This record gives sequence, structure tokens and C-alpha cells, in this order.
Amino acid sequence: MQTIPPTPAFILISGPCVIESEALCMQVAESVLATSRKLRWQYIFKASYDKANRTSLGSKRGPGLNEGLRILQKIKNQFNIPVLTDIHSPEEAAAAAQVCDVLQIPAFLCRQTDLILAAARTGRTVNVKKGQFLAPWDVNPIVEKLRSGGCGQYYITERGTTFGYNNLVVDMRSLAWMKKDGHTVIFDATHSVQRPGGLGAATGGDSELAPVLARAAVAVGIDGLFIETHPDPAHAWSDGPNQIPLHQLASELERIERVRLAAGSDT
Repeated sequence: MQTIPPTPAFILISGPCVIESEALCMQVAESVLATSRKLRWQYIFKASYDKANRTSLGSKRGPGLNEGLRILQKIKNQFNIPVLTDIHSPEEAAAAAQVCDVLQIPAFLCRQTDLILAAARTGRTVNVKKGQFLAPWDVNPIVEKLRSGGCGQYYITERGTTFGYNNLVVDMRSLAWMKKDGHTVIFDATHSVQRPGGLGAATGGDSELAPVLARAAVAVGIDGLFIETHPDPAHAWSDGPNQIPLHQLASELERIERVRLAAGSDT
């Protein structure tokens, strides 16, 4: 396993939403790693082997557990970086933990006790996506579950709150409240600009607003960012409308870092 420092300067979790191919993952990892090194951020590559929660039955889900983990292992070996993926059932936790340094609990599953305990018992870092239906203080019982399962390091990721139909809103106070409670807080800039089900049979989004919210979040004071990126978002298998184009990501991250430093967040 890659060693993830307990208090890195700043965390960046980034990659395509879903594993579409080995070549795509390698391209994204190489590009984002170069920028992360320049900024001196801790980079964790992210991609999902299965997008189990899709709007439409016909939507592409990914290569599945075995092939997905093979690709993630190759990313680890090639670039010597930690990797993260979603798990959807307790049975997947042990298998994913053989490769992944961080196991992610999807937002809609964030209160599933057996899943959280299974992830905690692997000994890996666990990233919990805060459900769109939760208040900031509602993550505290989730953390209690993680700790009871022996989890020594976890992240809580804010990804917006349901706001009427087919829309999300981010309350920046949430970040401050969760930090005050002692949690390592990540802000998911790209899922926060989703329009769930907004395209009828697919999720829409406002990708141009993702960097705007990311700049606001680092000004508030957070421990890291979660940003999905793709070389061609218009043809991405999942969440294309809210992903930042890969060719734009470096300049956006550099701008975000200037805001972060100006706000006094230099650690």
C-alpha cells in the first residue's frame, strides 16, 4: 500500500468518473500527477470500476471489479501513487482493499452500517461521501461507525445538498462545521455542480461552475479537493456534464492554489 501522510499539505483526489480504459486512466493520472507535484499536493488517483447508481438501465457502468482493480494496480505501480475507488457492498471491501489505498463509500450508501464497518475493518483509509440528504452534523454517527470498526484514517467529502428537483446547492458553512468537529474535510467540486436526472435519462451538470466552488471552498479552509476530469467530457461514460476538461485542469488548480494561499491555508 502507498503511504498516505495523516496530515499532508493538501489532498487532491482526481481522475475520471469511471474506468473506461487503461489508456484513459494512464493519461489522466500522468497529467494530474505532474500538476500535483508542481503544487506540492498529495495526489490520490480516483476511478470507479462500477458505477452502480446510474439514472438509466442502459448507462455504461465500467469494467467490473477484477478488470478495474487490475487497471488501478497498474496506475499504482506506474506512478507510485495511492489509488481510490468506490465499493458498493461489504463483500467488495476486502477485494478492493488488496489494491486500493482508499475505499470510498458512495453518497447514497453513506449510512449503510455493514458497508461502513466492512470498509473500516480493512485498515485502509475510508472516504465517505456525505449524502445529499444529510446535515453536516449527521456525519458524526458515520464517523462513530468507522472508529468502531477500527478505521484509523478517514475523510468526509461534501458534495452538495438536494435543492428542489434536479439540483444541488453547497452550503459553505457545512465545511467549517465539519472541520470544527475534527474531521478531515474534502470538497467535491464536480459532483456539487450536478443536476441529478436533469437530462431525463442521464445526469446533467454545470462544469464551468466547479472551479468557482472549488475556489470558494479552499477560501473557507478544507483539507483537500475531489475533482473528476476527462480528456473529452462530452463523450465520457458517466458525469461528463460536470467533469472539468483535462486540458483545463492544470490552470484551474494553479488558480485554486493561489486563492488557498491568499486565504492563509498554507498547510
